[in-house]
Amino acid sequence: MTDIPRAGVQPRVQATVLVVDDSATKRYLLVSWLTRAGFTVLEAETGGEALSKLLEIEADLVVLDVKLPDMSGFEVCEQIKTDKRYGVLPVIHVSAHAVDVNDRTQGLNRGADAYLIEPIEPDELIATSQAVLRYYRARRRAEQLAERMVRLAETTLAINSASTLQTLLAAAAEGAYDIFGGSVAVVAETSEGESLVAAGKPATVRPWAVPEQNVAVGSLVRTDEPADWDVVDWPAGETVAVAAARLRPDRPPVYVAAAGSSQNPGFPVLRQLSQAVAAAVEAQRSFDEEHRIAVTLQRSLLQSELPKVPGVELAVRYEPAGAQTEVGGDFYELTMLGGELLVAIGDVAGHSLHAATVMAELRHAVRAYAVEGHPPGAVLELVNRFMRTVLPHDSATLCLLTLDPATGRIRMASAGHLPPLVHVDGEATFLAPRGPLLGIDAPRRAELELTLPPGGTLVLYTDGLIERRDADIDVGLGALKAIASEVEPDLDAFCSRLLSRLAGPGEQADDIAVVALRRSA
Repeated sequence: MTDIPRAGVQPRVQATVLVVDDSATKRYLLVSWLTRAGFTVLEAETGGEALSKLLEIEADLVVLDVKLPDMSGFEVCEQIKTDKRYGVLPVIHVSAHAVDVNDRTQGLNRGADAYLIEPIEPDELIATSQAVLRYYRARRRAEQLAERMVRLAETTLAINSASTLQTLLAAAAEGAYDIFGGSVAVVAETSEGESLVAAGKPATVRPWAVPEQNVAVGSLVRTDEPADWDVVDWPAGETVAVAAARLRPDRPPVYVAAAGSSQNPGFPVLRQLSQAVAAAVEAQRSFDEEHRIAVTLQRSLLQSELPKVPGVELAVRYEPAGAQTEVGGDFYELTMLGGELLVAIGDVAGHSLHAATVMAELRHAVRAYAVEGHPPGAVLELVNRFMRTVLPHDSATLCLLTLDPATGRIRMASAGHLPPLVHVDGEATFLAPRGPLLGIDAPRRAELELTLPPGGTLVLYTDGLIERRDADIDVGLGALKAIASEVEPDLDAFCSRLLSRLAGPGEQADDIAVVALRRSA
């Protein structure tokens, strides 16, 4: 054997090799050949020493003698291959004694990746080492890519399930952190033009703008300097791989930035993640714009100015549902007709732009029939006939009343709506006008008549104020009664307290309409 390797035709693979052999002479030769070939080489004399060292160092390959003083090389190899602490580590057996077919078969069956018989040529050892390392590194890249694709799928599901742009970006940043195993940043613009960045795990979202870049429609990956992305603390000496995706020329690009050293060749996962984020952001922006248009339309259909009624104070509140819920059909109406105040509150079934348009038709129908002079019960009959004829597939609840400001006399009729609440002399009680909802063929109930005394307050509302998916409606009614046991001198302040106490913080799942009126004391 010569101790000078000849030049190989394959490119050399840089790696750290642990040579395990109890013969100092043979170990010297193996270490010399591998070192001259460009490998970083460490040494061990026994199997136990080798196993201990492998837990302390980052080795890429083990060159292992079969005959060792404390245990056989077969046993050492088997432990390396079966103990997860060592990871996926290739092993090459070398031997001058165990050279027959049975020995080689046993070595390979117990986990060795190659088996060399002495005398060994240096070129043979180096070529075998490089081939084994190329295979393992290719396998590791494939496994890493497969694992990243699984995490990419999970991240894509998370970002498409997000209810707001902020939660979408946070889910993308946390998913990217898991995929690439380190620092990442995700940048996108809101529909109002504010640029936001999400970074870290757990992710934080804050305003931050990418330096002006000319990004065409499509996707690209470029390498930036860490200083351009100072929103993240990058490791020393690291570059930043930035994937930019733009779906339309009138939309700003979305950016996903990760450490350059964390990337697979060709940046397949980084590019796909940027495209998935861009698609999700586009869907979110489109939904936000459509929802904003629908809410604007819905608000335009509601009453913009309350009538001035001598002797009666009025206050209303309308709160649309959260951004991820379609607009609903809640409405109210307050109009003076023939010296009496007409008050209506209703809720069309469903949440959609269609529900909002049905709401507009009902509101106009109520006003039209009331203008003709019909009392509340008759108006409900006529509106129900209108619905069953013109809108046969829709239904709605409605509470309608007239109030004589001078006497406090109220005539009230209800079509399946929640019971109004009246507050008199410090006590809150529910009224009980009953009747089937609009849109079905059923007999109507008689009107309810009462007198609201001076200082008395009447509250009408829709189910969004009190109804919760995780509680019975009686719980909400009880909470409303308790909160309304005290009424502020300012009705607007009273309505605001009802909403803050009953609807609570965050986005509600349903529209809320509240109408409060009080006779002056």
